[in-house]
Amino acid sequence: MDIEVDIIEFKVPLENNKTIFVWDIQPSFSEAYIYESLWRVYSAFGALYLLKVCPNATVAEPGFYALVKFYSSAQASKAQRATDKQCLFQSSPLKVRLSTKQNLSFYSSKPLSLSKCQNLANHYLGFGGWSTRIVTLKDISNCVDAGCQEETDDQSVLLKYGCIAELTFPQHRMSCQGEKLRKRGTLMKRAKDKAVVAAFEKVLVMILGNGKVAIEIKYDPDEILPEENSEGVIKVNDISWNEFEDADSNIEEDFPWELTVDLPH
Repeated sequence: MDIEVDIIEFKVPLENNKTIFVWDIQPSFSEAYIYESLWRVYSAFGALYLLKVCPNATVAEPGFYALVKFYSSAQASKAQRATDKQCLFQSSPLKVRLSTKQNLSFYSSKPLSLSKCQNLANHYLGFGGWSTRIVTLKDISNCVDAGCQEETDDQSVLLKYGCIAELTFPQHRMSCQGEKLRKRGTLMKRAKDKAVVAAFEKVLVMILGNGKVAIEIKYDPDEILPEENSEGVIKVNDISWNEFEDADSNIEEDFPWELTVDLPH
């Protein structure tokens, strides 16, 4: 007998069959209360990429509607069927619909931010179900062979850092690595974070029909991995970590389509 498998990828979910709309939310609640209530309800069906609460248009009756975006189309469909015409947190039934907007084929997949990768991994694997370590973090400012040499004047030095991070899933006995080069102001912290994100991009979380979770790694046969005893494994004394902490704190990927909806009649 075939086993149903739902595959979750560590990338921004662009497909519209992963989005549901919630209508007829009463105006007596605050947006914060609605957000918390909907998050509690829908996160029980699967990890959420986005939840957004919006007031109705001025031409419509007072109230709110919400957009909920899952990483999985199967989980979005299940959530829609289970919550449509249910009151949930209010006294009157809600109207819940899957998005009918057509996918835009020219949008390419985008990697998640590091924080969203971590939240997604924690949701399905638990806080102890995965770990990361830095294999290599090097100053490659003068690395001509790597194709990163740029002209600089005598008054400034163009700093560049390369990083290789390893992502490990101990319960599944699997691991993978990600590599990133960062230039200028992003430097070490961004290099490290992006290397971890690159490792997550190779991971597939597989939700089996019986509720169990499996992990698969997308290996690139042309990938060249560093040796464990690579020379110059850690070199972090060229620049202060604190100097660039703020550069990464508020960075999130842009949601690649404009929200335009028609109110239901």
